[in-house]
Amino acid sequence: MANSEALAAYRSLPIPDTTEEHWRFTDLRGFDPESFAGSGGSVEIETMLDLDVAGYASVTENGIEITKAPEGVRFEPLPEDYERLYSLIGWDEKFAAHNAAMWKHGLLVVVPTGVVLDKPLYVRIAVTGQTFWRLVVVAEEGARASLIEEYASPDPSTEAYSNAVTELFVEPNAKLEYVSLQNLSTETWHFASHHARVERDAELDWVAGGFGSKRGKTRIQNDLNGSGATSRVTGAYFADGTQHLDYDTFQEHIAPNCESDFAFKGALRDSATAVWRGMIRVERDAQKTNAYQECRNLMLSPTAHAVPIPGLEIMANDVRCTHGATVSRVDREQLFYLMTRGLPRAEAERMVVRGFFQNVLDRIELEPVREAVTAALEARIPQA
Repeated sequence: MANSEALAAYRSLPIPDTTEEHWRFTDLRGFDPESFAGSGGSVEIETMLDLDVAGYASVTENGIEITKAPEGVRFEPLPEDYERLYSLIGWDEKFAAHNAAMWKHGLLVVVPTGVVLDKPLYVRIAVTGQTFWRLVVVAEEGARASLIEEYASPDPSTEAYSNAVTELFVEPNAKLEYVSLQNLSTETWHFASHHARVERDAELDWVAGGFGSKRGKTRIQNDLNGSGATSRVTGAYFADGTQHLDYDTFQEHIAPNCESDFAFKGALRDSATAVWRGMIRVERDAQKTNAYQECRNLMLSPTAHAVPIPGLEIMANDVRCTHGATVSRVDREQLFYLMTRGLPRAEAERMVVRGFFQNVLDRIELEPVREAVTAALEARIPQA
């Protein structure tokens, strides 16, 4: 049975430490996954989004409730024997193994061949105690769909362990918009692995928003597996206090004539830290690859810290691969200019932050999502 194998793997794998390259800047000392008990109470949470949807599911530690499902689309609890389950993310890593061993509530979304959904699908996960969440999405050939996934805490002081895994399959000539918004309490540890496979002439448009959590790691991998496949990932994050965000992204170009574009921007204040490690890998047969990645960080406090680490592994000889990474402070001249025009410092800083994020916000196609991410970013700037 797969779950028993995963549990054995989880027990045999140690919690990663800073001697491992991919964990060098994220120290998990003090983290005990067994110390988080269930909430035992109400898990009502506020949503970041208010929009008309084609399908809606809410998830708590008590189960998954689907209150709306589109006709002709599989939008249902994830079967443990579904054939694609574990095919992109198995149990060869500590936290993925824990998820594979322990998840109970998952969602399966299959948009059939040629079906076009005009409204998005929406799933909201209330994270309490130990929350293991699993999502599998399949956009079959020629399908068009949008799916929004939101992680939230019932209370700003909620102490929890969140472990999420998402497997996305974008079949030939399909288009999937996938939005993952993490707005957890700053007392919640969050570990997530998201892996997509994009086939011939298919398109994946991915938005990752990170505004909460205490510490952990989010892995994002896109496999460009068919000629003409494209993927675009837009990331926006904001951390303050002692938050520590860690993003590990991987663009795997397997087939020729594919394009990938990763753009992450983050703002940090107080003693917050952000780590981003991005890798573009181009296999030998992936000629005519066009790949780009960037990570830009805006420091709003002298004690904030960012570690952007871009990387390239190129085995083909006819490619275009570029990357950029920056860490910068708020421009004093911009602040001074705005304040001389009568704006209070907090409002001037908010305007500078908005300008910093504007080009990544413009990449978000779904207007309600763009507005929600903008509001979440601006809400983190003090009002006075």
